[in-house]
Amino acid sequence: MNKHQPDYILIILLFILVVFGLVILSSASVVISQEVFKESYHFLKHQLLNGVFLGLIGFLIAQRIPYKYWQKIALPLLVVSLLFLALVFIPGVGYGYGEAKRWIALGPFSFQPIELTKLGLIVYLAALLSRKGESDEQMVKKSFIPFGVFFAITALMVLSQPDFSSIIITALISGFIYFLAGIKISYLLAMVGFGLIGCFVIIKKAPYRLNRLMVYLHPELEPQGIGYQINQALLAIGSGGLFGLGLGHSIQKWKYLPEAIGDSIFAIAAEELGLIGAAAIVVLFILLAWRGIKIVKKSPDRFGYLLAGGITGWIFFQAFINMAAISGLIPLTGVPLPFISYGGSAMIILLSAMGILVNISKYTK
Repeated sequence: MNKHQPDYILIILLFILVVFGLVILSSASVVISQEVFKESYHFLKHQLLNGVFLGLIGFLIAQRIPYKYWQKIALPLLVVSLLFLALVFIPGVGYGYGEAKRWIALGPFSFQPIELTKLGLIVYLAALLSRKGESDEQMVKKSFIPFGVFFAITALMVLSQPDFSSIIITALISGFIYFLAGIKISYLLAMVGFGLIGCFVIIKKAPYRLNRLMVYLHPELEPQGIGYQINQALLAIGSGGLFGLGLGHSIQKWKYLPEAIGDSIFAIAAEELGLIGAAAIVVLFILLAWRGIKIVKKSPDRFGYLLAGGITGWIFFQAFINMAAISGLIPLTGVPLPFISYGGSAMIILLSAMGILVNISKYTK
């Protein structure tokens, strides 16, 4: 395969988004940082050193590794990611925040293994659907059992943490890869049907998930109870107006809006930067997806096509779900906003995944 220059537009968009995210985080995290650590920029420094810096190293390494290499290590990568996911349940290694137990501690570093598992599943499914000597339909049919087993193992462990939103993201990415692989519509509809039944059962078993659905349908219910977060988020977005209150002038970050540096950070951005700032974030993600889709369409082979599609779908679906949920368009989820929400492990894995996408762009037709 002939190698040429990478997609520089994709790289520029990515780094604008990362810098934009750091600016928003620097403002959104000031209050909680001062309260917990007695300094204003603890979370910003942590994100820079343990997220962006390490993520850039991962990006630079991944964009130099020929993407075909990932096809060779697809299964070991997935198995290792699942082993890390299992470490969450070992006392003294796994730890939690609130009611969620989703992290492992490795010396002074902490890590959320589901992010690596998402990447592992994307690489594995792309490799599984790219085997030589078989038709597209044969590969799709033969992939259901092995991928279904790994997905079920992942789902059981992640739901035990609990982290239902990550299962939704992973299922969406998997469905998108199958769609790109040429799955029959009847099979795809069957997968969607089973997924909806599974979601219904999971939601019914956990009262707090059912509460989120009820709040989505009736946001006026219990504004000081189960409807508190979405009502405060909508208040933040609405008070921003067209131009916002100004960077650093959010009212909701003063402990009114839960998860101001996590799931709710888009609402803080809209409050401080207004409709124009919020629209800029949306446009950046759309442009990033556009460049990703261009790489998908021009990929040199089936593996590159499916791998690029999976990574692009991951970024887009996760960003859309976060922004739609915090804006009240869909039920609230625990999905962070890629490259903007606080989280070092997510930043490292996402930037590394983008490095893989950039490498694929070097071989596009």
